[in-house]
Amino acid sequence: MSDYKSEDEVLGKAYDSKLMKRLLGYVNPYKHFVIFAILLNIVVAALGPIRPYLTKIAVDDYIVNSDYNGLLLISVFLFGSLLLQAVIQYFLTYFTQYLGQKTLFDLRTQIFNHIQKLALKFFDRTPIGRLVTRATNDVEALGELFSSGIVMVFSDIFIIVWILAFMFFMDFNLSLVTLSVLPALIYGTFLFRRKARESYRDVRLHLARLNSYMQEHVTGMSVVQIFNKENDEFKKFSRINSDYRLTNIKSIFYYAVFYPSVELLSSIAIGLIIWYGGGEVIQGTLTIGVLFAFIQYTEMFFRPIRDLSEKYNIMQTAMASSERIFKLLDNKTIIRNPSNPEKLTDVKGNIEFKNVWFAYNAEDYVLKDISFKINPGETIAIVGHTGAGKTSIINILTRFYDINKGEILLDGVNIEKIDKRDLRKYISMVLQDVFLFSGNIRSNINLDKDEIGDEMIFNASTIVGADKFISELPGKYSEEVKERGATLSVGQKQLISFARALAYDPKILILDEATSSIDTETEYLIKQAIEKLLVGRTAIVIAHRLSTIQNADKIIVLHKGEIRETGNHQELLAKKGIYYKLYQLQYKDQELLAS
Repeated sequence: MSDYKSEDEVLGKAYDSKLMKRLLGYVNPYKHFVIFAILLNIVVAALGPIRPYLTKIAVDDYIVNSDYNGLLLISVFLFGSLLLQAVIQYFLTYFTQYLGQKTLFDLRTQIFNHIQKLALKFFDRTPIGRLVTRATNDVEALGELFSSGIVMVFSDIFIIVWILAFMFFMDFNLSLVTLSVLPALIYGTFLFRRKARESYRDVRLHLARLNSYMQEHVTGMSVVQIFNKENDEFKKFSRINSDYRLTNIKSIFYYAVFYPSVELLSSIAIGLIIWYGGGEVIQGTLTIGVLFAFIQYTEMFFRPIRDLSEKYNIMQTAMASSERIFKLLDNKTIIRNPSNPEKLTDVKGNIEFKNVWFAYNAEDYVLKDISFKINPGETIAIVGHTGAGKTSIINILTRFYDINKGEILLDGVNIEKIDKRDLRKYISMVLQDVFLFSGNIRSNINLDKDEIGDEMIFNASTIVGADKFISELPGKYSEEVKERGATLSVGQKQLISFARALAYDPKILILDEATSSIDTETEYLIKQAIEKLLVGRTAIVIAHRLSTIQNADKIIVLHKGEIRETGNHQELLAKKGIYYKLYQLQYKDQELLAS
């Protein structure tokens, strides 16, 4: 809840010049569209106010003088102005929407590209739902600003300017009478903006709470159901939902008061025009056509005022969204590449850790003075209690995190001097928690890499034993895979993960608890496949099941972030240290299960 409050509930300025300057940077590549749209706005804004002036001419010059031909001509001009306005309005709408979609496309692309560059440390402390919101809801909020705000606000301003120009040109005194309601309108607009801003803050606050509650309880639905908490949670949700509904109603109330107030002021202005202008007509100092034109201008004048109030709401939403988006884009939690990376050629897989210290937070070290060497083609296993630092070794070898002290060498080259992409293309990894993407079996093995064709996919699947269950699927390698592989068993997903790792033909293979979630039959298949998998590759195996690593060339025993024992299976058993105790504990567990 606190995370939502810190980012989603706090409302910044309604207008921030620094944020707006950055936002306009996304419009800059398409400034020719903006200039063209503004020019169209000037024209289309004039076509509306010109009609009351044509009406004034029609009344004073043709109707009063019974000039039918002149009236027909002015009617054609009126129709022509409407037709021209419609055509220009079409192109104006098209260009503004095109501008909006292009800028949104660029912004979404930048956000996704930036997220991919962020280090895993960032994702450790950032809810995924928040990142999705940044790339979807917040970007869409900016869409209205780009397509309806930045350019279309000129339309409202130009309309007001044209109306005032025509009004003062026709009659200065009547214009002042018409605008006498303006102070009340300005005060009402200022009051509305303040109240609308407060209600907007409340709506955001309650929406954030609603989203937070919904996300948390849908994710934990199994716990809710097993403890029969459905009714209690429903009541809590209803209260939060009710608060959200009430704040929305309150927000609507201000709009419901403001817009009729504008209409009321418009009616008062028309009344003043009829009172003052009518008197002038009676005295013969004002024509009836001017009076008609002023009534039309008054009705037109207040419409863009209402629109500008809506633009304020768009601006307010956009500023809040842009602040959150730029906070994400400004995040520098990135594992940086060296300015002049060393190129890897003919990688053999020689790995060396030299006095490595690593901490996820400050100096709370999870790895302390770690040193070991893996020769090309060797298989080493890393074992230890939960929290000993086993997975951390993998995280720093792949440069998901950077170390605090020491060196990690690949074929004698410090990995911090190697481009991350160049380093990782030589490494394949099989994790305990397998992640599969929506698509099919084939795309989850080759990850849409064109160089990995069907033959390579089939061979990799055959070696790890995945082809047995894949061939039984209706679609075989084209079988649809749902989100996170929901339709597949844990063992099947693990086998696909093995096939994926092998298809990329890595020099270094990492198995991180890769067999811990697999049944006995599947584990037997993988045991047979591992020997083929490891041929010619440097391998690092992390496992809780010590039975899977007995043939490793070397076993490293970690305890509280330090290397306590090193040797092969038999050597470590002979020492009767930590490894021996772990082995005895698992052996007893297996005996109990067998009995």
